[in-house]
Amino acid sequence: MSLPDLKYRRAVVKLSGESLAGRRGFGIDPPVIEELTREIRKVHRSGVRLGLVVGGGNIVRGTVASERGMDRVNADYMGMLATVINAMALQDMLERSGVETRVMSAIRMEALAEPYIRRRALRHIEKGRVVIFAGGTGNPYFSTDTAAVLRAIEMEADVILKATRVDGVYTADPETDPSADLIEEISYLEVMTRELGVMDSAAISLCKDNGLPIVVLNIKRPGAILAALQGDRIGTLVE
Repeated sequence: MSLPDLKYRRAVVKLSGESLAGRRGFGIDPPVIEELTREIRKVHRSGVRLGLVVGGGNIVRGTVASERGMDRVNADYMGMLATVINAMALQDMLERSGVETRVMSAIRMEALAEPYIRRRALRHIEKGRVVIFAGGTGNPYFSTDTAAVLRAIEMEADVILKATRVDGVYTADPETDPSADLIEEISYLEVMTRELGVMDSAAISLCKDNGLPIVVLNIKRPGAILAALQGDRIGTLVE
């Protein structure tokens, strides 16, 4: 596939930590990561310049831990460390499949990952390496959704893809309400006013202010990421 076949040539994909756990719901399920790796490899081979951001909810979710009595700042830092574990697992699988990958962490830990430096990250992207951004923003009180949008803007991405367990944005939760309807296209403002839960309000506001489109899609559908980058109507477009 040649680059002219692509609508979006530079992208950041936001993966939830839960997507790495599979049916187990906790921890890392290697067969699930292998499947994700195959999808990412297809996208990389198409010529897309790609960044990944993965959450840590399969190991620890800061907001949940704080709701149960833990100090919020400590809980958030634990969540950030969980994203580094997930990033290392993804890097291992990607490099086993022949995809050159770098993990860059907003929290310095040079023995495990490169420190996040924007110019260095851009250089990796330009050289065709997949960059996994770990450690969130490096600050408590910010979600990995916000971190993904921030990195997408800094990497001059054309789009951010939010990978979920469902086919896009619905009028209600499709996993609990069978009458929920898929919304194919929606504005940033409507997402915020209707509180549809695509991303947190800080992330949506950043996208709106910088004109960064969001595509919400089902990560379990083979080829969905590449199809969205080609401009096919996949999932929900937020712009």
